[in-house]
Amino acid sequence: MRTMAPRLVVGLLASAALGHAAATSQTGSALAPGDWLADGAPAAGLDFMHFNGMSGEYYSAEIMGPGGALFDFDNDGDLDVYLVQGEMLGPGKTLRDALFGPPAGAASRAGDRLYRNDLQVRADGTRTLRFTDVTAGSGLGIRGYGMGAATGDIDNDGWIDVYRTGLGANHLLRNNGDGTFTDVTARAGAGDPRWSVSASFVDYDRDGWLDLYVGNYVDPRLEDRIECFNRTGEKDYCGPQRYVPVPDRLLRNRGDGTFADVTAEALRGGEYGPALGVIAADLDGDGWQDLYVANDGEPNQLWLNQRDGTFLDGAWLAGVAVNRDGNAEGSMGVDAGDFDGDGDDDLFMTHIATETNTLYVNQGAGLFEDRTAQAGLGAPSLPYTGFGTAWFDLDNDGWLDLLVANGEIRTQEALVRANDPFPLHQRNQLFRNLGDGRFEEVGGTAGGAFRTSEVSRGAAFGDVDNDGDMDVLLTNNNGPVRLLLNRVGSRNPWVGLRLVGSDGRRDLLGARAAVYRAGRRVLWRRARTDGSYVSANDPRVLFGLGGAAPIERVRVVWPGGGAEEWSGVAVNRWTTLVEGTGRSVQ
Repeated sequence: MRTMAPRLVVGLLASAALGHAAATSQTGSALAPGDWLADGAPAAGLDFMHFNGMSGEYYSAEIMGPGGALFDFDNDGDLDVYLVQGEMLGPGKTLRDALFGPPAGAASRAGDRLYRNDLQVRADGTRTLRFTDVTAGSGLGIRGYGMGAATGDIDNDGWIDVYRTGLGANHLLRNNGDGTFTDVTARAGAGDPRWSVSASFVDYDRDGWLDLYVGNYVDPRLEDRIECFNRTGEKDYCGPQRYVPVPDRLLRNRGDGTFADVTAEALRGGEYGPALGVIAADLDGDGWQDLYVANDGEPNQLWLNQRDGTFLDGAWLAGVAVNRDGNAEGSMGVDAGDFDGDGDDDLFMTHIATETNTLYVNQGAGLFEDRTAQAGLGAPSLPYTGFGTAWFDLDNDGWLDLLVANGEIRTQEALVRANDPFPLHQRNQLFRNLGDGRFEEVGGTAGGAFRTSEVSRGAAFGDVDNDGDMDVLLTNNNGPVRLLLNRVGSRNPWVGLRLVGSDGRRDLLGARAAVYRAGRRVLWRRARTDGSYVSANDPRVLFGLGGAAPIERVRVVWPGGGAEEWSGVAVNRWTTLVEGTGRSVQ
């Protein structure tokens, strides 16, 4: 969210970034223009409207949320939705409300919301997607200025728990397994009174218990106002350089319901920056989970796991601290995935307008090269400020594509001149993987969801209707939630896997799965819930198969280090693989 340079190129590039008339899949079939991802939120009963508490004081937190989560809180086999809410901001908010009353409709928007997925699948395969608001009595109707959510099973009881980040207080909510959650923040020692944005559940020490990395941003100084101005001399939102950054936290799960703050001893020799995004993945191929942190306007960090409970920041040596020009960028969203099919995870970052989004390609052993320009991901991103993002296979052709949720953080002069009440909105982008290391921007042919201009922030990815393709939960600042349902992916064959521990209950985050096919390249995917921006994803893994080549076997590398294989895994359905039930391999 850095202060932006003059946008000299925006007008020239905005129309050029709309994409081509049609896209051709790797299987040779054409994707005709249409609603590839269509908003199903209104019809499904997702009626959430975010409230950012804009007061005219230009508090930076107003424009940084919200996020949400796709997670199966009731263990019925489909993904439910949790959405994080804001509130009025500033030391005078109580007085303002007393004098003038709360903003119109604020009472109905107060607090976070939990929606239960009541998916119905008929015998002929047709689906009816419907969500029911079950916030009341759930314990998830948290109030306070929320940012985002992380999900994971902290106590290994088979029920997914929630960590809610915010401005001023975080909350750890334990899933009771009966539709309710209990706030265990104080007892667990997992609170943080600062401005936390994204967080990641990760078993970094391989002891079988999920630990927690909390990314903290800056000290917002609500009591001591800092004023910033745009090029025309009018008040505007400040960049992070005007504030003091605060340290992130690493919390180790003791396995007894409590966490130990191991930040000082575990993150050795590392400076901290204004963190906005975080992803856990084995980026150097040694079998241990590393952490990559996206900092806003400061060098990013690659915490390489030393396999002894500590990390070293290897971002500079790995080539992922700054871009190829040596510049630190306004990093927000981040994801790791094997987009080029070589077996290791690559990194993608979203940034502010006039900077490009950045692609770091993994060369092996955790060494990366900035190939943004060669991949065709640079110029199309220049006019936009990106937040939520992820690698996902839009059309199940076996190649990972990209979605970027866009929305400005400084007022846009053209919209101000047009008297726009919220002059930050932009359209979102969709990039299709061509299978040769390059991408094309195809939002112009992907339907109305990519023509709508909003202030998008979080993006959570998962198969909401269990039809074998990735859908997207998109959260908008001061706007409605969108549920982008995939209409093209299930046309190709697919394999869906849930990877669980030997108890048969808990998702093993960090597990890596591979699909082997006769005469075809190996497909690798990773079980995770983190990444993107302030959002939590489906922990299951989905493989688009493209052509009809039969599956020879599926391999899973478990986070504890062992590997197993299965044969006879069914196509076009979701299958659960349990640790310890496959054939052990080296």
